[in-house]
Amino acid sequence: MASTVRNVIFDLGGVVLDWNPDHIVSRFQPVAELRAALKAALFGHEDWRLFDRGTLTEAELIDRLEPRVGRPKQEVTAILDAVRDSLVEKPETVKLIRALQAQGTPLYCLSNMPTAVYTHLRRRHNFWDAFSGIVISGEVKMMKPEPAVFEHLLATFSLRPEESVFIDDVLANIDAAKEMGLHTIWFKDAAQCRRELEQVLRLDQTLLDQARRND
Repeated sequence: MASTVRNVIFDLGGVVLDWNPDHIVSRFQPVAELRAALKAALFGHEDWRLFDRGTLTEAELIDRLEPRVGRPKQEVTAILDAVRDSLVEKPETVKLIRALQAQGTPLYCLSNMPTAVYTHLRRRHNFWDAFSGIVISGEVKMMKPEPAVFEHLLATFSLRPEESVFIDDVLANIDAAKEMGLHTIWFKDAAQCRRELEQVLRLDQTLLDQARRND
């Protein structure tokens, strides 16, 4: 495997950026017994998937959320602002990305994310230059774990699945990538991810040791 894999494809939320819906919900619902219901109404509803897919605008989502969660529009808007604010960098993963970039490893990004959130994050973070190509569900109207979005990524950037490893924190997405012939790493943390990458890529150990010391 080490002789064939050369491309690394990163998910964003939960891998490169922190994603913690429970923490977001707790800011708006102090009663523990009610948090699960609010979380389900926000992130577990089909509307959120349509928002991720890019077929539901943020304004439309707010209009639908307001009666469903029983909160005024101003508070619903504040929740969505909190979602954007919560997507902070996972520093250990960013260090790993920079080490891979310095090694010359071709890096790509495949993420389920609404366009409005992605636009905000483009302005907020500066690691985007590390990626040779980026596919965002809200822009292409396709999303993981659907095979079509993997096919789109591979075709757009002329990637061979057997030469690529896909990193994601969601098992369903990992399983879908395997079906497409991609190598996979089910992300738990940056240290575990780095160790598994060492097994599939010919990496400069000096650069990876530096990233490890900075963890």
